[in-house]
Amino acid sequence: MEHPFEIFLTVPPGMEQVLADEAQVLGFASPVIAPGGVAVRGDWPDVWRANLELRGAGRVLARIGAFRAFHLAQLDKRARRFPWAEALRTDQPVRVEASCSGSRIYHAGAAAQRIARAISEELGAPPAGDTAQDAIRVMARIEDDLCTLSVDTSGDLLHKRGFKEAVVKAPMRETLAALFLRQCGYRGDEPVVDPMCGSGTFVLEAAEIAAGLAPGRARGFAFERLASFDAVAWEMLRAARRDRQRTPDARFYGFDRDRTAIAASRANAERAGIDDLTAFAEQPVSALVPPVGPPGLVIVNPPYGGRIGNKKLLYALYGTLGAVLRSRFVGWRVGIVTSEAGLARATGLTFAEIGPPIDHGGIKVRLFRTGLLPQN
Repeated sequence: MEHPFEIFLTVPPGMEQVLADEAQVLGFASPVIAPGGVAVRGDWPDVWRANLELRGAGRVLARIGAFRAFHLAQLDKRARRFPWAEALRTDQPVRVEASCSGSRIYHAGAAAQRIARAISEELGAPPAGDTAQDAIRVMARIEDDLCTLSVDTSGDLLHKRGFKEAVVKAPMRETLAALFLRQCGYRGDEPVVDPMCGSGTFVLEAAEIAAGLAPGRARGFAFERLASFDAVAWEMLRAARRDRQRTPDARFYGFDRDRTAIAASRANAERAGIDDLTAFAEQPVSALVPPVGPPGLVIVNPPYGGRIGNKKLLYALYGTLGAVLRSRFVGWRVGIVTSEAGLARATGLTFAEIGPPIDHGGIKVRLFRTGLLPQN
């Protein structure tokens, strides 16, 4: 395969620009926005670093090559000539997934079968059954008769950091929480408060960002089972990343009226090694007051109708939240994630910007952001 090659970072549609901004800040070369993700160019160490450091990406795909194929026999022939050994190992099971669009090859299942057989017979890698959890995923996208091949280098989705074992109802993915924090202008140098923290996702992400902790520091990745993997170079990269950790001045606070949620948040923070940076307490929204010190960001994912039940019962909750924030959090910024514009408006807050609809557990949500809250 060519070096450097394309690396594709997946993200929920609507969040591409936010991820592109993060990739650029982290030094990935010339991010290009595409539907559902961001393309950058790099080499295998850049693939490893993307998995280790990017907070907003869902997966990291390595584009390992492409060829033209106008029918299944040609696909089979060219798949057999492809240099699979540059990326895949003979002892790792491989599962092939295919998609077809605007091509003379239109049967995705047949295409995947041909490529999988070529890998098995030419490389010697064992095929994976439908239920194999540890298989390396090869993805073939056949579009306008061009077959583009990618390898999923992440394995488990990247929101699985390895720390949030205790969860409550309707948890937010860590990757999405990190993207919303970035949209709110959070960069790790100010306090963050979540008045309805659930299992603590916003608070944990904010604290880790402030501490300079790599999101993938405690988990494994599929690229560790590829032919291109260098264990010594990988450990050097991880060690260099650990050297960039720091002790932040800011602290991070989560509140919830559910005792189980607070217990979950504390347990998750302890597993992540950031319990000294975070504080969680059981209390209703009406008791919320700002922590001592400079203002920062309030970010919250309150209940909403499609997720919890009858949304008419929630207007009072949003009204209380808005009244508390307007009267007590002067100089703070606010970000509210909800599926209903009417609920957001019930806070009485003035929103400077409303984000695009983003899929969250099958529900479309938006981020409603304020500027600095003024004195009443």
